[in-house]
Amino acid sequence: MHVVVNAAVSADGKLSSRRREQLAISGADDFARVDQVRAASDAIVVGVGTVLADDPHLTVKDEDLREQRREDGRPPNPARVVVDSNGRTPTDAEILDDEAATYVCLSEAAPVDRRADLADRAELITAGDERVDLLRAFAALREAGLERIMVEGGGELIFSLFEAGLVDELRTFVGPNVIGGRDAPTLADGEGFVADFPTLDLESVDRLDDGVLLTWRVDER
Repeated sequence: MHVVVNAAVSADGKLSSRRREQLAISGADDFARVDQVRAASDAIVVGVGTVLADDPHLTVKDEDLREQRREDGRPPNPARVVVDSNGRTPTDAEILDDEAATYVCLSEAAPVDRRADLADRAELITAGDERVDLLRAFAALREAGLERIMVEGGGELIFSLFEAGLVDELRTFVGPNVIGGRDAPTLADGEGFVADFPTLDLESVDRLDDGVLLTWRVDER
């Protein structure tokens, strides 16, 4: 399995404002790049916080890219995955429509009624007691044939994936704006590291729109 984290952040490293409202940090060129990464993926993963804040659809936008996937013998859109320990994903969320297969990763703590509601709309993966055990959940995704994984946020999930040692590659578009705010989400929130910090090898730097795209590989040394 190869896990790529893709994110757009402000010049000061914020994913959005303290109101956690979706912001357009990048532009048309980066949107097209993201669509290409989606089209090359077997699954797109987000945390439930992203679903609640943005209600993303997580489908490939370009019809030519969808058609290429069909010609390759794949469904037009990659599978969608929500990491949702307590089953908070709304049953009318865009991510649960029939445009692509959807998996919801739950913990044992998710209420039975929420499981029943979601089971009508998605494939459920249960891993972990109080929180989703990401190692077990991603192993289940791999068993389902999902090898190339794109992660689109948010900061809590991205931190947890780094903590679990599951990230292979980080692609970050850095935009030309400053958002600020101690409560604004960053690329990797969560508890944060105090030792054994993950380190990255910079693979490429590319100007894009009015910002820069940084591509990193996780240093496995």
